Amino acid sequence: MLDAFGVLGLGRPDGQVYAALVMAPQSTAEELAEQCGLTLQQARAALDRLAEQGMATRAPVDRERYLAVAPDVAIGTLIGHREAQLRSARAEMHRLMDAFREASRFTDPAHSVEVLSGAEAIAQRVEHLVESAEYQMRGFDCPPYVQEPVAYLPRQRQRLKAGVRFRTIFDKEAVAWPGRLEKEILVGVADGEEARVRPVLPMKMMMADDRMAIIPISVGDAVLDAAYVIHPSALLQALDGLFEAEWDRAVPLQAAIGDGDGELEPEADHRKLLGLLAAGLTDESIARSLGWSARTTQRRLQTLMRQLGATTRFQAGMAARERGWL
Repeated sequence: MLDAFGVLGLGRPDGQVYAALVMAPQSTAEELAEQCGLTLQQARAALDRLAEQGMATRAPVDRERYLAVAPDVAIGTLIGHREAQLRSARAEMHRLMDAFREASRFTDPAHSVEVLSGAEAIAQRVEHLVESAEYQMRGFDCPPYVQEPVAYLPRQRQRLKAGVRFRTIFDKEAVAWPGRLEKEILVGVADGEEARVRPVLPMKMMMADDRMAIIPISVGDAVLDAAYVIHPSALLQALDGLFEAEWDRAVPLQAAIGDGDGELEPEADHRKLLGLLAAGLTDESIARSLGWSARTTQRRLQTLMRQLGATTRFQAGMAARERGWL
């Protein structure tokens, strides 16, 4: 236990005294000094430091006696402080590595691409990527997923509030992923994320500003515990151009979440159906995404096409655009 206290930044006399006080509540400084093999002066100094750190308090009646604060609170606070210090140190490490690569990329092109291995290392770098973004985050989102995508929503919400712009292109399988549309994508849009949909995306990707991108390494339908980190280079510029080209071609997701209530506007369900249809989703994928049966999807699609005076999906999309529904 004393070694564990040392790791948390608590000196040996203080750790000794705290452990003794946990075992013997209502002890005096003299009793603790004798039990720990310390001088009275050392025991009193340790108790003062413990009190300052919120790990010990004086007894309410006899002020010469002391009580230990519950270990889950006292030690948990120490752990929290140390974790904050480690997060700060890790952020500084990443900042210095960014500077190092920027300074060396002209003399050593190998520093332009980095390979990460292990889910924890990738998660830490993604966290750094989002936290260090100064003005925008861009991404391609498509399955399969190693971690539940909804896990990133709280951090994204914080960065949106800080003024960072988020633009994400989802492929049709991501939108059709069971429960994904309602539980995450629409929640992100409500928070301020800009979202569009493409039938197919070339890869998964996250890009912070124009200085770093992360591309998970996948083989077929399996995602490996590895990722490429792309630093400023011609490759990163190409990824920048690829994203913007895909963004221009993508269908705005807003077309799928409107609440039109006018006579010339589609019903809310029809607007969602129209947006997913324009994004290239199949009937089966639309049914999974909206939680409808296959029969309901077909019936509502036919109703929508009659409303638009269309006989094909292409005609329906053109008619919807002419009416300003897309």
